[in-house]
Amino acid sequence: MDSSLAVQTASQHSSLLNRLWRVVATGFCFALFGLGGLILSIVWFSSLRLIIRSEAVRSRVTQLSIRYSFQLFLRIARFLGVFDYQIKNSELFSEDAGCLIVANHPSLLDYVLLAAHMPRCDCIVKEALLNNIFVSGVIKSAGYLVNTESDKLLVHCKSRLGLGGSILIFPEGTRTTAGGMLSLQRGAANIALHSGCNIRVVFIDCNPPMLTKELKWYNIPPVKPQFNITVQNKINSKDFIQDSDLSLALAARRLTKHLTCALMPESKRKN
Repeated sequence: MDSSLAVQTASQHSSLLNRLWRVVATGFCFALFGLGGLILSIVWFSSLRLIIRSEAVRSRVTQLSIRYSFQLFLRIARFLGVFDYQIKNSELFSEDAGCLIVANHPSLLDYVLLAAHMPRCDCIVKEALLNNIFVSGVIKSAGYLVNTESDKLLVHCKSRLGLGGSILIFPEGTRTTAGGMLSLQRGAANIALHSGCNIRVVFIDCNPPMLTKELKWYNIPPVKPQFNITVQNKINSKDFIQDSDLSLALAARRLTKHLTCALMPESKRKN
């Protein structure tokens, strides 16, 4: 057999074996994540409810537990070769008390990647997740905000931010359609404007795409995905309010347009 052909054949077999391994490893990580959330809810978080009477302190300890658990999960996934990741300027998160963290949402792992590196993460979650046995206990124990009635949510967000919380929100409302146009809802802008808080913009890129809205967990990319996360500068929401505004609706429109541009890939921003 020709030596170059032999090398090519070996490379193909190696790639196939690597892909099969990543399918198995990804399945293991999914099972680990679900089982870990269930154990934390039943054992650890239930114990915290008995030990710590203060709801604020208990919520803080719960969030720290989630952060360290996510860090362990990411180390395991990286070690198994499921994906790799890097975060630029993660030290800026330490300056974000009372700040709204806004990020694009290309993958199911975005929340895990960010919450593992934020000193405090008060997340806004969908109400439907309260019916998920694997994460409902985590959501309740952490004191996460549930996206139900918009008026009440604005009040709760303002209160949480006033107490020094950092609220993470994905303003698209769902995962981005791969290759599609970025479409932001005005929820993030409304929260920032009503609270008068700063906004920290975070851009997430995953190449090749993994765990998108269209891809199941077993749809493994041909090569190991790489997450590149960039923590960008803060935006002052008050800069988008003009004296001529009769309401915050126009300011929310301007701010949403600005955020849409900030959360696009740099190549598209230039066009």
